[in-house]
Order: sequence, then structure tokens, then C-alpha cells
Amino acid sequence: MTRVLVVDDSPQILATLRLNLRARRYQVQVAPDGKDALTGAAEWHPDLVILDLGLPDMDGVDVIRGLRGWSAVPIIVLSGRAGSGDKVDALDAGADDYVTKPFGVDELLARIRAITRRVPAGEDLPTVDVGRHSVDLNGKIVHGPGGTRVHLTPTEWGLLEILVRNPGKLISQRRLLTEVWSPNHLSETNYLRVYLASLRRKLEDDPSRPRHFITEPGMGYRFEP
Repeated sequence: MTRVLVVDDSPQILATLRLNLRARRYQVQVAPDGKDALTGAAEWHPDLVILDLGLPDMDGVDVIRGLRGWSAVPIIVLSGRAGSGDKVDALDAGADDYVTKPFGVDELLARIRAITRRVPAGEDLPTVDVGRHSVDLNGKIVHGPGGTRVHLTPTEWGLLEILVRNPGKLISQRRLLTEVWSPNHLSETNYLRVYLASLRRKLEDDPSRPRHFITEPGMGYRFEP
């Protein structure tokens, strides 16, 4: 059962989301401020976080940064801030989606389904070897030689997860841009070049001659174990 942590200082919104999510067989935990959100995420390990930005004790963007320091859990921002600057700040900090208030419950539920389809809750995922590195898909952690931990950004993790879950398969540029960014970014193929280069620097023995993250020019990328 998918575990959802809802963070909002409005008792009405917490009650509404708790009722609607539980009716659809989600497990729900709520938090009224940033401190409780960070504590709850660390103790409960949710599969998804729904987060308001206007919290009484800290800004929601700081909560995103706090979570991204150790977790790749999907984050949907649910906020009354509709300005493009606020959206950019939240997405740059590591949020996966942004919904403005007032919101429709059906739309929010559709966003939740879209994100949770990427990695079904409770799925027993394997550990995948990438050369001398080990990718723990359950724990969302990459270990390097000697057990050292390799830090990845949320975007790097998103690309890595899609590729290593499909060994030997060509993953199109369109699919990667759609799933990691959005359908509005289909022309931004430069994003892929930049982030794949970063993954190679972190995980390939010789980034200039990659053995695991292979470019198929004009088509996409392939992971070779």
C-alpha cells in the first residue's frame, strides 16, 4: 500500500486529503509544519510527499532541500503560490510536480497516480551493478568502491533508475525527457547530454569511453550492465 505524507498547516486540507486518499487505499500520515514533516519522513519513509510551501516554521523549499539531502522520495508541491519564480525554486530544489491552490482533488489524484506508477510501492527491486558501483533501487542509494556513498541529484537519479531498470534496452530521448522532466521539455535534448555526462563522471571508470551508459545518436540511451 502506497504511503503518502501530507504536509500542510491547514487542518481542512489535511482532513480533506486524508479522507480522499484513505478512501482510495493509500496509507496517510499528516504533518502541520516543516519540523514534523522532516521527522515523519525520516521515521515513516513515505512513498510520496505532498507539501505546502507556506508552513508556519520554515519555508517549504527548505523542507524539499532537507529531504533531498538523503532521499529521492517523489514530492508534489501543493501551494497557493502561483508565481513562476516560486515554481522554479521548488522544482530546482528537487520537487517533482507543482499544483496550485485552489486545486481539484481529481487532478491531484491523477498527479499522484502518474508519479507512483514510476516505482510501484512495495515492489521488491533489485540491486544493480554498474561497474564497481552498486545501485540499490529499493533504498535509492548508490554505493561506490569500498562502500562509499555516491551523491546523485534527483534528476540524475531519475535518469539512472529508468536506464538500469531496462538493461540492454534503448530508451528514447522522448521517454526520458517526458518521465524525468515533462512533455513540455521534449525539445530540450541538451538536458540529457548534460545529465548523462554527469552520471558518467560519477559512475563510469572512464567517462570519456563509457561502457555502461551508451549514447545511440539521434535516438536515445542504453544501459549495458
